[in-house]
Amino acid sequence: MEEERRYTLVFDTEVEQDLDAIDVKYHSLIRRVIREQLELEPEVETRNRKPLRTPAFRGATWEIRFGAANRFRVLYAVDVENNQVAILAIGRKERNRLMVGKDEVKP
Repeated sequence: MEEERRYTLVFDTEVEQDLDAIDVKYHSLIRRVIREQLELEPEVETRNRKPLRTPAFRGATWEIRFGAANRFRVLYAVDVENNQVAILAIGRKERNRLMVGKDEVKP
């Protein structure tokens, strides 16, 4: 049986500021979901993990949604050659707006 390939998670420098805008009580959930969802199969589409039609905010090509009412979003890109997942932004949905840090992100 072939061993599953693990991806290295690389966080953009802006992600720390994105997290500052989210209540600390959600940080462990966010870290756990990022590890669970992106270390093994970051390019497998699921109900809450989807490729983006065009590169989005900060060059992200994929998005995962999670939390109560899918409140949180992680925008990322996969570098298959180097076996890395770049975490580019972490945001939260507020009604029909995506907030990353203190800014609203337009699709």
